[in-house]
Amino acid sequence: MTIQSAGRPDDKISDKILERLYRLHPKKIDLSLGRMERILAALDHPERRLPPVIHVAGTNGKGSTTAYLRAMLEAAGLRVHVYTSPHLVKFAERIRLAGQLIHEEHLARVLEECEKANGGAPITYFEITTAAAFKAFSETPADVVVLEVGLGGRLDATNVIDRPLSTVITPVSLDHEQFLGNEVAGIAREKAGIAKPGVPLVIAPQVPEAAAAIAEEAARRGAITLPCGVAWRVQRTGKGFVYEDEGDRLTLPRPNLHGAHQIDNAALALAALRHQDHFTLTHEQICRGLTSAVWPARLQDLSRTALAAPLPKGSELWLDGGHNPAAGDIIAAAFRDRTDLPLYLVCGMMANKDTRGFLKPLAPLVQEVFGLKVEGEDSHSAEDIAAMARDVGLNTRAVTGLDQALHQIAARSAPARVLICGSLYLAGQVLARLE
Repeated sequence: MTIQSAGRPDDKISDKILERLYRLHPKKIDLSLGRMERILAALDHPERRLPPVIHVAGTNGKGSTTAYLRAMLEAAGLRVHVYTSPHLVKFAERIRLAGQLIHEEHLARVLEECEKANGGAPITYFEITTAAAFKAFSETPADVVVLEVGLGGRLDATNVIDRPLSTVITPVSLDHEQFLGNEVAGIAREKAGIAKPGVPLVIAPQVPEAAAAIAEEAARRGAITLPCGVAWRVQRTGKGFVYEDEGDRLTLPRPNLHGAHQIDNAALALAALRHQDHFTLTHEQICRGLTSAVWPARLQDLSRTALAAPLPKGSELWLDGGHNPAAGDIIAAAFRDRTDLPLYLVCGMMANKDTRGFLKPLAPLVQEVFGLKVEGEDSHSAEDIAAMARDVGLNTRAVTGLDQALHQIAARSAPARVLICGSLYLAGQVLARLE
Protein backbone atom coordinates (compact mmCIF):
# COMPACT_ATOMS: atom_id res chain seq x y z
CA MET A 1 0.00 0.00 0.00
CA THR A 2 1.02 3.65 -0.32
CA ILE A 3 1.94 4.81 3.18
CA GLN A 4 -0.34 7.43 4.82
CA SER A 5 -2.46 7.83 1.73
CA ALA A 6 -5.71 6.38 0.52
CA GLY A 7 -4.61 6.63 -3.09
CA ARG A 8 -3.51 3.85 -5.38
CA PRO A 9 -0.04 2.41 -4.88
CA ASP A 10 2.51 3.44 -7.49
CA ASP A 11 5.07 0.97 -8.75
CA LYS A 12 7.97 3.41 -8.39
CA ILE A 13 11.40 3.23 -6.79
CA SER A 14 10.34 5.90 -4.29
CA ASP A 15 7.37 3.80 -3.12
CA LYS A 16 9.64 0.81 -2.48
CA ILE A 17 11.99 3.02 -0.45
CA LEU A 18 9.05 4.49 1.48
CA GLU A 19 7.89 0.99 2.37
CA ARG A 20 11.33 0.24 3.82
CA LEU A 21 11.39 3.53 5.73
CA TYR A 22 7.99 2.82 7.24
CA ARG A 23 9.42 -0.25 8.95
CA LEU A 24 12.22 1.67 10.74
CA HIS A 25 10.11 2.44 13.80
CA PRO A 26 7.46 0.32 15.54
CA LYS A 27 5.22 3.36 16.04
CA LYS A 28 3.63 5.43 13.29
CA ILE A 29 3.90 8.52 15.51
CA ASP A 30 6.42 9.01 18.33
CA LEU A 31 6.79 12.69 19.13
CA SER A 32 10.43 13.63 19.79
CA LEU A 33 13.13 15.80 18.24
CA GLY A 34 16.14 13.64 19.11
CA ARG A 35 15.95 11.32 16.11
CA MET A 36 15.36 14.27 13.79
CA GLU A 37 18.38 16.14 15.12
CA ARG A 38 20.52 13.02 14.67
CA ILE A 39 19.64 12.44 11.03
CA LEU A 40 19.93 16.12 10.11
CA ALA A 41 23.42 16.16 11.59
CA ALA A 42 24.29 13.08 9.52
CA LEU A 43 23.03 14.94 6.43
CA ASP A 44 25.20 18.01 7.26
CA HIS A 45 22.21 20.07 8.42
CA PRO A 46 20.16 20.85 5.31
CA GLU A 47 17.66 22.68 7.56
CA ARG A 48 20.30 25.39 8.02
CA ARG A 49 20.59 25.98 4.26
CA LEU A 50 16.96 26.84 3.51
CA PRO A 51 15.39 30.05 2.23
CA PRO A 52 13.32 32.04 4.78
CA VAL A 53 10.69 29.78 6.39
CA ILE A 54 7.04 30.45 7.24
CA HIS A 55 6.05 27.77 9.77
CA VAL A 56 2.33 26.88 10.08
CA ALA A 57 0.74 24.94 12.97
CA GLY A 58 -2.85 24.46 14.16
CA THR A 59 -5.72 21.99 14.11
CA ASN A 60 -8.05 23.14 11.34
CA GLY A 61 -7.18 25.20 8.28
CA LYS A 62 -3.42 24.49 8.10
CA GLY A 63 -3.59 23.20 4.54
CA SER A 64 -5.84 26.00 3.29
CA THR A 65 -3.72 28.67 4.99
CA THR A 66 -0.62 27.13 3.41
CA ALA A 67 -2.36 27.15 0.02
CA TYR A 68 -3.13 30.88 0.32
CA LEU A 69 0.43 31.64 1.41
CA ARG A 70 1.81 29.78 -1.56
CA ALA A 71 -0.64 31.36 -4.02
CA MET A 72 0.03 34.94 -2.89
CA LEU A 73 3.80 34.48 -2.82
CA GLU A 74 3.79 32.92 -6.28
CA ALA A 75 1.53 35.72 -7.54
CA ALA A 76 4.35 38.04 -6.45
CA GLY A 77 6.74 36.12 -8.71
CA LEU A 78 8.55 34.31 -5.91
CA ARG A 79 9.82 30.73 -6.02
CA VAL A 80 8.12 28.84 -3.20
CA HIS A 81 9.01 25.51 -1.58
CA VAL A 82 6.05 23.91 0.22
CA TYR A 83 5.89 20.98 2.65
CA THR A 84 2.50 19.53 3.63
CA SER A 85 1.09 16.27 4.95
CA PRO A 86 -0.51 13.84 4.58
CA HIS A 87 -0.73 13.32 0.85
CA LEU A 88 -3.98 12.32 -0.80
CA VAL A 89 -2.90 10.20 -3.77
CA LYS A 90 0.89 10.20 -4.15
CA PHE A 91 3.73 11.06 -1.80
CA ALA A 92 5.19 13.72 -4.12
CA GLU A 93 2.25 15.97 -3.18
CA ARG A 94 4.04 16.62 0.12
CA ILE A 95 7.13 18.26 -1.41
CA ARG A 96 6.77 21.16 -3.83
CA LEU A 97 10.06 22.57 -5.12
CA ALA A 98 9.97 26.14 -6.44
CA GLY A 99 6.42 25.68 -7.67
CA GLN A 100 6.56 22.10 -8.95
CA LEU A 101 5.94 18.76 -7.27
CA ILE A 102 9.22 16.96 -6.68
CA HIS A 103 10.19 14.71 -9.60
CA GLU A 104 10.34 10.97 -9.04
CA GLU A 105 14.09 10.73 -9.68
CA HIS A 106 14.87 13.53 -7.23
CA LEU A 107 12.53 12.08 -4.62
CA ALA A 108 14.04 8.60 -4.88
CA ARG A 109 17.57 10.00 -4.58
CA VAL A 110 16.96 12.10 -1.45
CA LEU A 111 15.04 9.25 0.18
CA GLU A 112 17.92 6.86 -0.47
CA GLU A 113 20.44 9.37 0.86
CA CYS A 114 18.38 9.80 4.03
CA GLU A 115 18.04 6.03 4.38
CA LYS A 116 21.82 5.66 4.10
CA ALA A 117 22.51 8.52 6.53
CA ASN A 118 20.10 7.01 9.06
CA GLY A 119 22.00 3.72 9.01
CA GLY A 120 19.06 1.57 10.01
CA ALA A 121 18.51 3.37 13.33
CA PRO A 122 14.94 3.73 14.67
CA ILE A 123 13.21 6.76 13.14
CA THR A 124 9.58 7.43 12.28
CA TYR A 125 8.31 7.61 8.74
CA PHE A 126 7.38 11.28 9.12
CA GLU A 127 10.75 12.18 10.57
CA ILE A 128 12.87 10.64 7.84
CA THR A 129 10.63 11.91 5.04
CA THR A 130 10.72 15.40 6.57
CA ALA A 131 14.52 15.16 6.53
CA ALA A 132 14.27 14.21 2.84
CA ALA A 133 12.13 17.28 2.20
CA PHE A 134 14.69 19.53 3.90
CA LYS A 135 17.46 18.00 1.81
CA ALA A 136 15.48 18.55 -1.41
CA PHE A 137 14.71 22.14 -0.38
CA SER A 138 18.39 22.83 0.37
CA GLU A 139 19.41 21.61 -3.10
CA THR A 140 16.90 23.68 -5.10
CA PRO A 141 17.04 27.50 -5.28
CA ALA A 142 13.92 29.27 -4.00
CA ASP A 143 12.89 32.47 -2.24
CA VAL A 144 10.79 31.10 0.62
CA VAL A 145 9.66 27.86 2.29
CA VAL A 146 6.09 27.35 3.55
CA LEU A 147 6.40 24.57 6.13
CA GLU A 148 3.33 22.86 7.57
CA VAL A 149 3.56 21.11 10.94
CA GLY A 150 2.63 17.44 10.84
CA LEU A 151 1.19 16.98 14.33
CA GLY A 152 1.31 19.24 17.37
CA GLY A 153 4.21 21.65 17.11
CA ARG A 154 6.70 21.56 20.00
CA LEU A 155 7.96 18.04 19.23
CA ASP A 156 6.98 17.88 15.57
CA ALA A 157 9.76 16.91 13.16
CA THR A 158 9.45 20.25 11.37
CA ASN A 159 10.26 22.21 14.56
CA VAL A 160 14.00 22.25 13.98
CA ILE A 161 14.09 25.64 12.25
CA ASP A 162 15.83 27.95 14.72
CA ARG A 163 14.91 31.28 13.17
CA PRO A 164 11.87 31.19 10.85
CA LEU A 165 10.73 34.31 9.07
CA SER A 166 7.26 33.98 10.60
CA THR A 167 5.18 31.47 12.54
CA VAL A 168 1.42 30.94 12.25
CA ILE A 169 -1.20 29.16 14.35
CA THR A 170 -4.56 28.32 12.78
CA PRO A 171 -7.65 27.60 14.95
CA VAL A 172 -6.95 25.02 17.65
CA SER A 173 -9.44 22.34 18.69
CA LEU A 174 -9.51 18.72 19.83
CA ASP A 175 -7.84 16.24 17.48
CA HIS A 176 -5.17 13.54 17.83
CA GLU A 177 -6.02 13.37 21.53
CA GLN A 178 -4.05 10.12 21.91
CA PHE A 179 -0.87 12.11 21.24
CA LEU A 180 -1.70 15.66 22.36
CA GLY A 181 -4.13 15.15 25.23
CA ASN A 182 -7.83 15.86 25.56
CA GLU A 183 -7.74 19.47 26.75
CA VAL A 184 -7.78 22.35 24.26
CA ALA A 185 -5.41 24.43 26.41
CA GLY A 186 -2.81 21.67 26.46
CA ILE A 187 -3.10 21.13 22.72
CA ALA A 188 -2.75 24.89 22.16
CA ARG A 189 0.45 24.96 24.21
CA GLU A 190 1.86 22.17 22.03
CA LYS A 191 0.98 24.12 18.88
CA ALA A 192 2.57 27.26 20.32
CA GLY A 193 5.79 25.28 20.70
CA ILE A 194 6.77 26.53 17.23
CA ALA A 195 7.12 30.08 18.63
CA LYS A 196 10.67 31.46 18.53
CA PRO A 197 12.33 34.41 20.30
CA GLY A 198 11.81 37.66 18.43
CA VAL A 199 9.87 35.98 15.60
CA PRO A 200 6.31 37.05 14.68
CA LEU A 201 3.63 34.57 15.78
CA VAL A 202 0.44 35.31 13.84
CA ILE A 203 -2.58 33.80 15.58
CA ALA A 204 -6.01 32.98 14.14
CA PRO A 205 -9.21 33.54 16.17
CA GLN A 206 -9.22 31.00 19.02
CA VAL A 207 -11.56 29.76 21.71
CA PRO A 208 -10.68 31.52 25.01
CA GLU A 209 -8.78 28.65 26.62
CA ALA A 210 -6.64 28.17 23.49
CA ALA A 211 -5.98 31.89 23.14
CA ALA A 212 -4.81 32.13 26.75
CA ALA A 213 -2.55 29.08 26.47
CA ILE A 214 -0.97 30.29 23.22
CA ALA A 215 -0.34 33.76 24.64
CA GLU A 216 1.28 32.31 27.76
CA GLU A 217 3.53 29.91 25.85
CA ALA A 218 4.47 32.53 23.24
CA ALA A 219 5.41 35.01 25.97
CA ARG A 220 7.51 32.36 27.70
CA ARG A 221 9.37 31.76 24.44
CA GLY A 222 9.82 35.45 23.66
CA ALA A 223 7.80 35.51 20.43
CA ILE A 224 6.17 38.61 18.98
CA THR A 225 2.46 37.73 19.31
CA LEU A 226 0.07 39.05 16.66
CA PRO A 227 -3.44 37.79 17.47
CA CYS A 228 -6.51 38.40 15.34
CA GLY A 229 -8.63 41.20 16.77
CA VAL A 230 -5.60 42.98 18.22
CA ALA A 231 -2.77 43.17 15.67
CA TRP A 232 -5.02 42.59 12.68
CA ARG A 233 -8.73 42.32 11.92
CA VAL A 234 -10.97 40.82 9.28
CA GLN A 235 -14.54 41.72 8.34
CA ARG A 236 -16.64 39.79 5.83
CA THR A 237 -18.47 41.68 3.11
CA GLY A 238 -20.95 40.68 0.41
CA LYS A 239 -18.20 40.42 -2.18
CA GLY A 240 -15.29 39.23 -0.04
CA PHE A 241 -13.67 40.75 3.02
CA VAL A 242 -11.84 43.73 4.46
CA TYR A 243 -8.46 43.18 6.11
CA GLU A 244 -7.03 45.77 8.50
CA ASP A 245 -3.80 46.16 10.44
CA GLU A 246 -1.68 49.07 11.62
CA GLY A 247 -0.36 49.61 8.15
CA ASP A 248 -3.44 49.57 5.96
CA ARG A 249 -7.05 48.69 5.19
CA LEU A 250 -7.46 46.35 2.21
CA THR A 251 -10.71 45.53 0.42
CA LEU A 252 -10.29 42.04 -1.00
CA PRO A 253 -12.28 39.59 -3.15
CA ARG A 254 -13.85 36.33 -2.03
CA PRO A 255 -11.16 33.62 -1.84
CA ASN A 256 -11.15 30.81 -4.35
CA LEU A 257 -11.75 28.00 -1.84
CA HIS A 258 -15.35 27.30 -0.82
CA GLY A 259 -16.86 28.05 2.59
CA ALA A 260 -17.18 31.18 4.71
CA HIS A 261 -14.36 29.92 6.95
CA GLN A 262 -11.96 30.33 4.05
CA ILE A 263 -12.09 34.09 4.55
CA ASP A 264 -10.55 33.54 8.00
CA ASN A 265 -7.87 31.26 6.54
CA ALA A 266 -7.10 33.73 3.76
CA ALA A 267 -6.89 36.66 6.19
CA LEU A 268 -4.57 34.66 8.47
CA ALA A 269 -2.23 33.93 5.56
CA LEU A 270 -2.30 37.60 4.57
CA ALA A 271 -1.53 38.67 8.15
CA ALA A 272 1.49 36.35 8.16
CA LEU A 273 2.79 37.96 4.96
CA ARG A 274 2.19 41.51 6.18
CA HIS A 275 3.90 40.93 9.54
CA GLN A 276 7.32 40.05 8.16
CA ASP A 277 10.03 42.25 6.70
CA HIS A 278 11.44 40.12 3.87
CA PHE A 279 8.83 40.43 1.10
CA THR A 280 6.35 43.12 0.09
CA LEU A 281 3.24 42.21 -1.90
CA THR A 282 1.06 44.60 -3.88
CA HIS A 283 -2.71 44.69 -3.58
CA GLU A 284 -3.01 43.21 -7.06
CA GLN A 285 -0.70 40.29 -6.18
CA ILE A 286 -2.66 39.60 -3.00
CA CYS A 287 -5.96 39.56 -4.91
CA ARG A 288 -4.54 37.32 -7.62
CA GLY A 289 -3.25 34.87 -5.02
CA LEU A 290 -6.48 34.74 -3.03
CA THR A 291 -8.57 34.06 -6.13
CA SER A 292 -6.26 31.37 -7.55
CA ALA A 293 -5.45 29.26 -4.47
CA VAL A 294 -6.17 25.54 -4.83
CA TRP A 295 -6.37 22.92 -2.07
CA PRO A 296 -7.98 19.54 -2.84
CA ALA A 297 -10.52 17.82 -0.56
CA ARG A 298 -11.57 20.97 1.26
CA LEU A 299 -15.16 21.54 0.17
CA GLN A 300 -14.06 20.58 -3.32
CA ASP A 301 -16.78 20.66 -5.95
CA LEU A 302 -16.86 17.40 -7.94
CA SER A 303 -20.21 18.05 -9.59
CA ARG A 304 -18.73 18.10 -13.10
CA THR A 305 -16.66 14.96 -12.72
CA ALA A 306 -17.46 11.44 -13.87
CA LEU A 307 -18.08 10.43 -10.26
CA ALA A 308 -21.23 12.57 -10.19
CA ALA A 309 -22.65 10.97 -13.37
CA PRO A 310 -25.08 8.60 -11.58
CA LEU A 311 -26.80 11.47 -9.76
CA PRO A 312 -29.93 13.10 -11.19
CA LYS A 313 -29.53 16.21 -13.33
CA GLY A 314 -29.15 19.33 -11.20
CA SER A 315 -27.37 17.49 -8.37
CA GLU A 316 -24.15 18.55 -6.70
CA LEU A 317 -21.27 16.39 -5.43
CA TRP A 318 -18.80 17.71 -2.87
CA LEU A 319 -15.70 16.30 -1.14
CA ASP A 320 -14.21 17.29 2.21
CA GLY A 321 -11.54 15.58 4.30
CA GLY A 322 -12.37 17.27 7.63
CA HIS A 323 -12.56 14.69 10.42
CA ASN A 324 -13.08 16.31 13.85
CA PRO A 325 -15.93 18.16 15.60
CA ALA A 326 -14.54 21.56 14.60
CA ALA A 327 -14.55 20.44 10.96
CA GLY A 328 -18.17 19.35 11.40
CA ASP A 329 -19.01 22.88 12.57
CA ILE A 330 -17.23 24.40 9.57
CA ILE A 331 -19.00 22.14 7.06
CA ALA A 332 -22.37 22.79 8.70
CA ALA A 333 -21.81 26.54 8.41
CA ALA A 334 -20.97 26.15 4.72
CA PHE A 335 -24.24 24.35 3.94
CA ARG A 336 -26.61 25.88 6.51
CA ASP A 337 -28.15 28.43 4.15
CA ARG A 338 -28.24 26.12 1.14
CA THR A 339 -31.66 24.55 1.49
CA ASP A 340 -32.56 24.32 -2.21
CA LEU A 341 -31.48 20.66 -2.38
CA PRO A 342 -31.63 17.85 0.18
CA LEU A 343 -28.20 17.14 1.70
CA TYR A 344 -26.88 13.58 1.91
CA LEU A 345 -23.61 12.53 3.54
CA VAL A 346 -21.43 9.63 2.46
CA CYS A 347 -19.23 9.28 5.51
CA GLY A 348 -16.20 7.17 6.38
CA MET A 349 -14.02 7.90 9.42
CA MET A 350 -10.91 6.49 11.01
CA ALA A 351 -11.41 4.40 14.14
CA ASN A 352 -9.69 6.95 16.40
CA LYS A 353 -11.93 9.87 15.36
CA ASP A 354 -14.96 11.32 17.15
CA THR A 355 -17.66 10.43 14.65
CA ARG A 356 -20.57 11.58 16.82
CA GLY A 357 -18.85 14.91 17.47
CA PHE A 358 -18.24 15.38 13.75
CA LEU A 359 -21.82 14.55 12.74
CA LYS A 360 -23.69 16.36 15.52
CA PRO A 361 -23.55 19.91 14.04
CA LEU A 362 -24.59 18.49 10.66
CA ALA A 363 -27.60 16.59 11.99
CA PRO A 364 -30.20 19.39 11.51
CA LEU A 365 -29.20 19.81 7.87
CA VAL A 366 -28.87 16.25 6.61
CA GLN A 367 -31.51 14.07 4.98
CA GLU A 368 -29.57 10.83 5.42
CA VAL A 369 -26.08 9.50 6.16
CA PHE A 370 -24.57 6.58 4.25
CA GLY A 371 -21.88 5.02 6.41
CA LEU A 372 -19.01 3.17 4.77
CA LYS A 373 -15.67 1.65 5.74
CA VAL A 374 -12.56 3.32 4.34
CA GLU A 375 -11.00 0.43 2.47
CA GLY A 376 -7.52 -0.64 3.51
CA GLU A 377 -7.43 1.64 6.56
CA ASP A 378 -8.07 1.33 10.28
CA SER A 379 -11.51 2.89 10.03
CA HIS A 380 -14.88 2.44 11.65
CA SER A 381 -17.06 -0.17 9.97
CA ALA A 382 -20.00 0.98 7.88
CA GLU A 383 -22.34 -0.39 10.55
CA ASP A 384 -20.55 1.55 13.31
CA ILE A 385 -20.75 4.79 11.31
CA ALA A 386 -24.46 4.21 10.81
CA ALA A 387 -25.01 3.47 14.51
CA MET A 388 -23.16 6.61 15.60
CA ALA A 389 -25.12 8.70 13.11
CA ARG A 390 -28.34 7.34 14.62
CA ASP A 391 -27.06 8.33 18.07
CA VAL A 392 -27.14 12.00 17.03
CA GLY A 393 -30.60 11.73 15.47
CA LEU A 394 -29.78 11.10 11.82
CA ASN A 395 -31.47 8.81 9.34
CA THR A 396 -28.75 6.45 8.23
CA ARG A 397 -27.78 3.20 6.58
CA ALA A 398 -24.61 1.20 6.03
CA VAL A 399 -23.33 0.67 2.49
CA THR A 400 -20.56 -1.42 1.00
CA GLY A 401 -18.93 1.49 -0.81
CA LEU A 402 -19.21 4.87 -2.47
CA ASP A 403 -20.83 3.57 -5.65
CA GLN A 404 -23.65 1.89 -3.74
CA ALA A 405 -24.30 5.09 -1.80
CA LEU A 406 -24.43 7.25 -4.94
CA HIS A 407 -26.76 4.83 -6.73
CA GLN A 408 -29.11 4.66 -3.75
CA ILE A 409 -29.24 8.46 -3.65
CA ALA A 410 -29.79 8.55 -7.42
CA ALA A 411 -32.70 6.11 -7.04
CA ARG A 412 -34.65 8.89 -5.29
CA SER A 413 -34.90 10.44 -8.80
CA ALA A 414 -34.67 14.01 -7.49
CA PRO A 415 -31.69 16.39 -7.56
CA ALA A 416 -29.59 16.19 -4.40
CA ARG A 417 -26.54 17.70 -2.77
CA VAL A 418 -24.11 14.96 -1.76
CA LEU A 419 -21.06 15.42 0.47
CA ILE A 420 -18.39 12.71 0.71
CA CYS A 421 -16.73 13.39 4.06
CA GLY A 422 -15.08 12.26 7.28
CA SER A 423 -11.54 11.31 6.30
CA LEU A 424 -8.59 12.46 4.22
CA TYR A 425 -7.94 8.79 3.50
CA LEU A 426 -11.41 8.48 1.96
CA ALA A 427 -10.82 11.74 0.08
CA GLY A 428 -7.59 10.31 -1.29
CA GLN A 429 -9.39 7.25 -2.60
CA VAL A 430 -11.98 9.45 -4.31
CA LEU A 431 -9.36 11.65 -5.95
CA ALA A 432 -7.35 8.60 -7.02
CA ARG A 433 -10.41 7.35 -8.89
CA LEU A 434 -10.75 10.68 -10.66
CA GLU A 435 -7.13 10.55 -11.84
